[in-house]
Amino acid sequence: MTDTLKNNRIARRFAKLEAENRAALVVYLAASDPDAATATALMQALPEAGADIIELGMPFTDPMADGPAIQKAALRALKAGASMANTIAQVYAFRATDQDTPIILMGYYNPIDTYGVDRFAADAADAGVDGVIIVDVPPEEAEEIHPALARNGLAFICLATPTSDDARLPQILKYAGGFLYYVSILGITGTATAASDAVEAAVKRLKAHTDLPIAIGFGIKTPESAATMSRIADAAVVGSAVIEKLAASLDAKGNATEMLIPNVTAFVGELAKGVRGARRG
Repeated sequence: MTDTLKNNRIARRFAKLEAENRAALVVYLAASDPDAATATALMQALPEAGADIIELGMPFTDPMADGPAIQKAALRALKAGASMANTIAQVYAFRATDQDTPIILMGYYNPIDTYGVDRFAADAADAGVDGVIIVDVPPEEAEEIHPALARNGLAFICLATPTSDDARLPQILKYAGGFLYYVSILGITGTATAASDAVEAAVKRLKAHTDLPIAIGFGIKTPESAATMSRIADAAVVGSAVIEKLAASLDAKGNATEMLIPNVTAFVGELAKGVRGARRG
């Protein structure tokens, strides 16, 4: 389907990047990792470092689609007191300094259900969230949350995988908005890297079904792999590799060091160079 949320930040950002003939760099962070203040400051530094879209993880005790790096980030955040209210507060703080960068909340249905679906959608929209990815809500169960998101102008960003065949895609795309997130490997985040020819074939097939931008996620770990996927698709999503840089900048007790933000933003800057140079020449 065609995205009907034409006036939101996601649509504007992809239109701008299309005019520049480049893909988007989507950077994932877990809210409140390793603590609320550091996570907020890091999030605020990401656009200048080169992030075009920010994916903010909603910490959960059982992140079944996530690999070890993001699982540990969720546990650090929960230990630091992460909650849905704190996650939304982090978005409010970000919007105090940045009104343009799209923000996607990514996570699982349980914390949203506990918070209250209608309350979640209203509060997220009020804070300045643009879209939501809920990993464990398939199209058959989308009516649990899609109406509340739509009422509040939030894109429901859906996932397609290598097993999403032509019969399955129309069901996925029925609710999809913002962009379509293509999970390029079978398995959890931060593990294998998909072969570029297989991803290219998949993106070509997806684009025959939708005019939504296609973002590639799972397994993108380096500026080189980000560049490769940026030549194929409309966005490259990097999560585990960013979280690993963050974790490497913690002290022995798991607290942030003064090098955490510089180290992570330097890595994001290298990813951004890869993405932005991917289509030159």
